[in-house]
Amino acid sequence: MDILLQSGVLVATLLVLLGLGVWVGVALMASGFVIFSLFTSTPVDAILGTVMWVHSASWTLTALPLFIWMGEILYRTRLAENLFSGLAPLLGRLPGGLAHVNVVGCGIFAAVSGSSAATTATVGRISLPELKSRGYADRLAIGSLAGSGTLGLLIPPSIVMIVYGVAAQVSINRLFIAGVIPGLMLMALFSSYIAIWSKLNPDGVPAPEPRVPMAERLLRLRMLLPVVGLIVGVIGSIYAGIATATEAAAIGVLGALIIAAFGKSLSLKAFIESLMGATRTSAMIGLILLGAAFLTSAMSFSGLPGQLAEIISASGLGTSGLIAVLTVFFVLLGCFLDGISIVVLTTSVVMPAVIAVGIDPIWFGIYLIIVVEMAQITPPLGFNLFVIQNLTGKSIFEITRMVVPYFLILVLAVILLTAFPGIATWLVEQTY
Repeated sequence: MDILLQSGVLVATLLVLLGLGVWVGVALMASGFVIFSLFTSTPVDAILGTVMWVHSASWTLTALPLFIWMGEILYRTRLAENLFSGLAPLLGRLPGGLAHVNVVGCGIFAAVSGSSAATTATVGRISLPELKSRGYADRLAIGSLAGSGTLGLLIPPSIVMIVYGVAAQVSINRLFIAGVIPGLMLMALFSSYIAIWSKLNPDGVPAPEPRVPMAERLLRLRMLLPVVGLIVGVIGSIYAGIATATEAAAIGVLGALIIAAFGKSLSLKAFIESLMGATRTSAMIGLILLGAAFLTSAMSFSGLPGQLAEIISASGLGTSGLIAVLTVFFVLLGCFLDGISIVVLTTSVVMPAVIAVGIDPIWFGIYLIIVVEMAQITPPLGFNLFVIQNLTGKSIFEITRMVVPYFLILVLAVILLTAFPGIATWLVEQTY
């Protein structure tokens, strides 16, 4: 009864505060105050300052604003235009044609931005007008962009990975490495669906692009060299063990500044805008993390996570059963919360149960991020849906219908990840 009462009070408090429009970080902190006051005898003032200091004075956390700044810089360059021009000759004659540019372009940009919304907006503002002008069906162009934009959360360096690593106290380097194969798998699944859809719906795809001479293809490939170099510098330095996530983030910022300078987009105005954009985003995420840390401490003192772990252990739920239950739970949360809020709100509660059934925290991080990707395209608060609505002017419900197949592909990815956990853990095991 105690766990039901605590859970009921916590959920009710959060729903009321979020429903009133209170900032997520403040709502989490206020919920922590309620738990401390009603279910523990610990004085709040003895915990608040310590928790805030310990969770803000984290060297690992410094990678977060750096990766955000890197993405903000690249968002203001001609990188997306260069990606489209460089990829179009290579992908234009595949079944589905230039719709594959959405998948590969989002995958590449995800590897240098770490943000789903930034990936969707940057690639979409170039690809959607091009695809529309060539006669591609909206269902294919918009759906593939919304689905592929979620790769920004999974392909490292991912902002959500850093948030999960800090919240779950697992290695961010290992998470980055673990995300590579699942990210490539999702790209392959998305492209396979595009090819199949185009064969079944030939009216939705124009005639194949004219063959581009090899010399022209090689010339356009030069446009991909800056971003490939940046990916090698950031991810390659982590994979080789040369740099930590924070050091790789610094390399990424330097590389992004160099790309912007050579692309003649590094004006003083763009530099200040990128810096302020990164500051606002970092402050928002930092407040959410601190609120979640305080709520986590409150729940630890009340014993809620431990009681939940005991109930799940006694229920006899195995790995597959727990994953099925959690998937439904996270998808429902995605209807009301953004991805970062889902991660910081739930990690401390579910981790004891996850560890109790023997699930690898690194594997669980990749699983959680894929489920959070579903939240990005789940109405009414799917961020990617709002980004595409802004780009196209179409209604959320119309965009949602176009995205349903890609949501189901993400469900398939969860099933594959559960059936073959090595998809997420094999590369980490080879590296460490």
